[in-house]
Amino acid sequence: MLRIISLNLNGIRSATSKGFLDWLSAQQADIVCLQELKAQAGDLSESMRAPAGMQGWFHHAEKKGYSGVGIYSRHTPDRVVEGLGIADIDAEGRFLQLDFGKLSVISLYLPSGSSSEVRLKVKFDFMDRFLPHMDLLYQSGQEVVVCGDWNIAHREADLKNWKSNQKNSGFLPEERAWLSRLFDEQGWIDVYRNVYPDATDACYTWWSNRGQAWAKNVGWRLDYQIATPGIAASARECSVYKAQRFSDHAPLTVDYDWAL
Repeated sequence: MLRIISLNLNGIRSATSKGFLDWLSAQQADIVCLQELKAQAGDLSESMRAPAGMQGWFHHAEKKGYSGVGIYSRHTPDRVVEGLGIADIDAEGRFLQLDFGKLSVISLYLPSGSSSEVRLKVKFDFMDRFLPHMDLLYQSGQEVVVCGDWNIAHREADLKNWKSNQKNSGFLPEERAWLSRLFDEQGWIDVYRNVYPDATDACYTWWSNRGQAWAKNVGWRLDYQIATPGIAASARECSVYKAQRFSDHAPLTVDYDWAL
């Protein structure tokens, strides 16, 4: 079995103070993809760099206290790819790829467009440039799992208040259509939906800090493991952990019948 976890930490130091690393030590994960580190290399303690018998790789944002992605692994990768080779995207620390033989695992943090029209444009620019990269990954001959905070709810079942959010970033028709292109045109598989096609409330991975969103489970499914068909077909179980809160996102765990 191969256990992969994905989590937007909303700050690795904050999540650690809320017990994230203690929880992680009991998960028997093989690979853990992290997003929104909000930290530079010098800000990480030894336990943040290499927790629970794992080693960490990171792609930090240039801006302090902002963005950044990482991957913990029990296995030493054959290759590490930090960034997409696109200067403005890489400055924000949004892509990290580790290759293990014929398997590539990626931690992705797609921009949010909810704060302003400027950031919505940044999000759409990212999506336009990242779509062909996803196709290259799919055509590479590797099995690939892209874990991360995609900042898009794909279907009406992926958020509680879909009717009132159709004009808001995260559920715009153009964003949803972009995800559909990954699945319907390129051939990627939404692993959680493939295992649990009819899930609704149980699938949410993010809750606003406003109002009583968490208490009332007024959530969104923004965190995905999107994979090539071979490894996607081996997924046996997916779960969203909600017993503790380390972040405004919840960890998404997938168990694959796969050996590295």
